[in-house]
Amino acid sequence: MLDHAYEAQCRSAEIRHRPEVDRRATYVLLALALGTFAIGTGEFGSNGIIQLIAADMDASVPSATWAVTAYALGVVVGSPVLAIVAARLNRRTLLLGLVALFMVGNVLSALAADLGMLAMARFVTGTVQGAYFGAGAVVAAYAYGPGKGGKAFAAVMTGLTVATIIGSPIGTLIGQRAGWQALYLTVAGIGLCAGLAIWFCIPRTPALDGGSIRQELTALQRPMVWVTMAIAALGISSIFAVYTFVGPYITDSVGVDEGIIPVALAVFGIGMAVGNWVGGHLADTYDYRGLVVGYSAVLGFLVIIALGGQHLFVLLPALFGVGATMMMAIPTIQVLLTRYAPQAPTLMGALNLASLNLANALGAVGGAVVLSAGGDPLSTAWAGFVLTAAGLLLFAVTVPVLAPPPALVRNTVAA
Repeated sequence: MLDHAYEAQCRSAEIRHRPEVDRRATYVLLALALGTFAIGTGEFGSNGIIQLIAADMDASVPSATWAVTAYALGVVVGSPVLAIVAARLNRRTLLLGLVALFMVGNVLSALAADLGMLAMARFVTGTVQGAYFGAGAVVAAYAYGPGKGGKAFAAVMTGLTVATIIGSPIGTLIGQRAGWQALYLTVAGIGLCAGLAIWFCIPRTPALDGGSIRQELTALQRPMVWVTMAIAALGISSIFAVYTFVGPYITDSVGVDEGIIPVALAVFGIGMAVGNWVGGHLADTYDYRGLVVGYSAVLGFLVIIALGGQHLFVLLPALFGVGATMMMAIPTIQVLLTRYAPQAPTLMGALNLASLNLANALGAVGGAVVLSAGGDPLSTAWAGFVLTAAGLLLFAVTVPVLAPPPALVRNTVAA
């Protein structure tokens, strides 16, 4: 229903190119990006206040990290379930409900009296992420017009990449100056602003109506959906095999002051923003190039980090390269998932984000294994190399064999 209504809504070229329509589309995209900025600030900012949480609750840092783990579990498990349960809702209504739940989760996080309550609150907050990105991608595609699903998803991801550059450092600073609870209250406030923007900017239209729960569930019967998720989880993990250990790279391997860490993280985030923009264009122009080029190029940057990352003038450009090339692949992954299950675009967005959170765990664990085996901090890049190479290999041996021809899929959807 959503696909046919959407195609009918976007059929007229004259309407699509009116300046007032273009302005409305811009407002829609900005509203969606503000929501993803809030989500990213809360997610990445949590990593910067773990020590504060541990000290305040008289717990060890490893124990406090369960709050971050609970959030990731909410994304991986809760978001797809939420997307299925809410399948019938209009996507505007769904986005407003998700923002409200996001605000509740962050307020509960700020009010948590112990780690158990905090972990539960972070799980609830995490359930929002994937469903928001999925519904947001549908609304952004409606705003952009047909054939621009890659740019649409990249637009939704923009807020997340900006959060890595600005939101997370500022959020961490707020937590350090005013207490870790202040971070979550601030994020809830940004969520409120995003909700108001969505209310005023996203039109009420039946073109954004959802479908049946059965329709969503049939998407899970498509083998290529699961294969693509595995390709994403393996390949994207190299981002986190590097990002997780940027601190030790700077202080231990390069041997400079920890004040350079925020600079390195910002460089990484700028690379992600650039790669996200390029990846959106590639996803709409080529079937697989964004993924293949992104995965292949990041392998080279990982080797550079592993072999020459002890020099700051080598490390910083390589961090930019890892962020850019990996983000280049993510819009293509979203387009592929939606292509394999066009009847469930919101669920596919949720599964894409679930894959990214699995990649987070795989990259961090892979890097930790290398360090436990006696490797230096830069050797975590080799863990990322192995994981991304495995994802690229899985793509090479499955997609040409199992995936239907792209043109055939497009014709079937159009029919």
